[in-house]
Amino acid sequence: KVYAVEASSICEQAAKIVKLNKLDDKITVLRGSVESVQLPEKVDVIVSEWMGYALMYESMLSSVIYARDHWLRPTGLILPSQAELFIAPVTQPELEERLAFWEAVKSEYGVDMSCMTPFAQTCLMSDEINVNPVAGEHVLSHPFKFAEIDLGSVTPEQIKSIGGSFRCSCFGWGTVHALAVWFAVVFPGDKPLVLSTSPFKEETHWKQSLLYLHEPVDVVQDTEITGNITLSPAEHNSRYLRVLVSYKVGHRESKSRQFRMGD
Repeated sequence: KVYAVEASSICEQAAKIVKLNKLDDKITVLRGSVESVQLPEKVDVIVSEWMGYALMYESMLSSVIYARDHWLRPTGLILPSQAELFIAPVTQPELEERLAFWEAVKSEYGVDMSCMTPFAQTCLMSDEINVNPVAGEHVLSHPFKFAEIDLGSVTPEQIKSIGGSFRCSCFGWGTVHALAVWFAVVFPGDKPLVLSTSPFKEETHWKQSLLYLHEPVDVVQDTEITGNITLSPAEHNSRYLRVLVSYKVGHRESKSRQFRMGD
């Protein structure tokens, strides 16, 4: 028996599909949030695609935890069962080109617009989390796993602040524009299946989430980038995301920045 729980009106279409395929004796569609519906029995498996950008934007993880605590049998399974968060410094040549444009206007058109460069940098490297695909060759170090979530045991309190420290050693010469964050989720089994949103894997809907530094920073082989990162829901809306990052590049002074996704 399958219980499909959906709070939006799309559940009406799901029910039609179930009936059209003569599966209504096996699948029951329930309209409502998982916190409000009543199931007639405990279940063996919970399947949910709850992940958002940077894993936690518009995340429905709290609802998965509720379903686990109220409806999953003690020996039950959650799919996916585990989530991991990664971070790495990245370069963005296209961003460098856009910043360099203002310096080139004078030689091309005779008008000096170089004063626009700081303004353009402020606009392009803002505190808003930018979701874009990153090419693998633009990642400047090995990824660092800074957090891991076990869906079988994580609590509502713990997901209010997810993060950890990180340490990345750069491969060679380059310019760091941002720190990229992505995630992977694991489906358990004899041969566990991993859904990864890494820039080294096939591009997904989630792409990568970019956290821009205050300004571009040049690095060389073995330059270390260290820091701490914390993901938490916005105070006024738990579906919005706030990310606090403190970072240090080589021997430069430590800096920190609060990023946002959702107003």
